[in-house]
Amino acid sequence: MNTYVSPTPDITSLRTDSDRLWEALMEMAKLGATPKGGVNRQALTDLERKGRDLFIQWCRAEGCTIRIDNIGNIFARREGSDPNAKAVMAGSHLDSQPTGGKYDGCFGVLSGLEVIRTLNQHNITTQSPIEVVAWTNEEGCRFPPCMMGSGVFTGELAFDAMMARADADGVTVSDALDAIHYRGSDNVSPSEIKAYFEPHIEQGPILEDTDTTIGVVIGGLGQKWFDLTLTGLEAHAGPTPMNLRRDAMMGAAEVTQALNRIAFDHQPHGRGTVGCMTLHPGSRNVIPGQVKMTLDMRHWEPEALETMGQAVAAAVEEICQRHGLEYHLEPTANFAPEYFDKACVDAVRQSTEHLELSHMDIISGAGHDAMFVGRVAPAAMIFIPCKDGISHNEIESATPEHVHAGCNVLLHAMLNAAGIVSSVGGTGE
Repeated sequence: MNTYVSPTPDITSLRTDSDRLWEALMEMAKLGATPKGGVNRQALTDLERKGRDLFIQWCRAEGCTIRIDNIGNIFARREGSDPNAKAVMAGSHLDSQPTGGKYDGCFGVLSGLEVIRTLNQHNITTQSPIEVVAWTNEEGCRFPPCMMGSGVFTGELAFDAMMARADADGVTVSDALDAIHYRGSDNVSPSEIKAYFEPHIEQGPILEDTDTTIGVVIGGLGQKWFDLTLTGLEAHAGPTPMNLRRDAMMGAAEVTQALNRIAFDHQPHGRGTVGCMTLHPGSRNVIPGQVKMTLDMRHWEPEALETMGQAVAAAVEEICQRHGLEYHLEPTANFAPEYFDKACVDAVRQSTEHLELSHMDIISGAGHDAMFVGRVAPAAMIFIPCKDGISHNEIESATPEHVHAGCNVLLHAMLNAAGIVSSVGGTGE
């Protein structure tokens, strides 16, 4: 990364085209549009293929070179003046949740495209190439785990294992890539990246609550996930006295309380969530004999996250002993906290100050592709507010003003990293 230098006068006033970016977001949102105004464009479906095709069409119209790697990640490259320079990259994902919104992921990809369109419009040559990436299967809802494309790209996830992952219908990632013709063969390496920036809606309420336009993301919470099975004894709900029960649901309720208590004990960054729970046999007049549930713990500090995990494990053991339950606690994810590159974070912060936008440092509570990329290359993220902090929901919403602001921050952060060789002018906004 370069030390931040104020752009030359004609670059200082450079802005992206708000209407053009908004129109691209709305056009992409037509693919998989849902009745409530969201999108259902799950990874490697035919609808997502159409989104990929449209993105590539737009990139080729801007003169970009397209590369697609073996997991289907799409890289659109605008060359710089130095053929040996590493690329300054922006990106996110095009896939959605089954009841997803218009902005999650797409905002980052299409903001990167808008940066390229703006540079072309104003005939600006950068020293480093500018590259936009659309990562495969960030959401992980059809093919777990999440952040699959960036995970394979960075070596965090094994390629063969990910290709064998299957959806609920038994379709594998390998089969799905072939079905939509996005199994690529281009060799793209993390060593090619000079800096990576990922714009994204916050997916939380902090920016809106503080009336702040830009979140300068300094990193992301570490995560520990577990699958927990509690096994007791199903029995008739009427004849069985309370003190003689082995009620798996009672154990599950106390584990849920314990998880939340432990998270509250580790504020301000502690998080604890039971997101899924199933009961067996699931009859209203039968004491549950088995409960399967998920435990999600997050924290900014590795030591605190480890302490939380140990405390939850101890609580599960104590609760099960008291209720006469057996249990199986299986780890399913263990991601260390991510601390983004200082120079990249500074570039975002200084670009925000240059644009005179309100901003605050923020820690991402959600996982993003930037967190994998940040382990192999300098990276940072740019957050904008979303209404009521709601995401992974069809009513997810962001304003054109915030979308434009975030894209302008991306533009100047990328120019800071890429270096400007010449600016010949061009048509204004």
